[in-house]
Amino acid sequence: MRFRDLKKQSTKNNHIKENKPSVEYARFTDRIKALITDLFMIYAPILYIITYVFLNGKDDFQASQLAPFIGVSIYGLIYAVLISKFGQTPGKKAYTIKVVDIKTYENIGFFRSLFRFIAFLFTATTLLGLFLPFYRKDNRALHDLLANTVEIVTKE
Repeated sequence: MRFRDLKKQSTKNNHIKENKPSVEYARFTDRIKALITDLFMIYAPILYIITYVFLNGKDDFQASQLAPFIGVSIYGLIYAVLISKFGQTPGKKAYTIKVVDIKTYENIGFFRSLFRFIAFLFTATTLLGLFLPFYRKDNRALHDLLANTVEIVTKE
């Protein structure tokens, strides 16, 4: 008897909709295209400046262990600033994608976006977390799960 009462209550609660806004999750292919666009627009100029302004060319860059680390660090800081301030990088804006909090659908802070970038670096090295969006309805990768974020399509 008690199980039936619980089942009736659960079916009544299923008909009540939450007041969550309707969102469209960003497709994995668009996310990859946005990443490639960001690499060309932000990361490549950083590497060029490090290689030819601060170092004496590609041979010095290839011999240095510090130069690629500095390039990734600068890219990560720029990425974190853009995500925290606008919710988008130039590549994400080109594909109308925005990174937001999973619960409130608002922009995330600087340190959380920096953590998301660092988690992305570890996710990309394992490749396991990058294939996770193929198995999830909300297309969230491992770094999105760790940072409690989601990439949605904007209507702009």
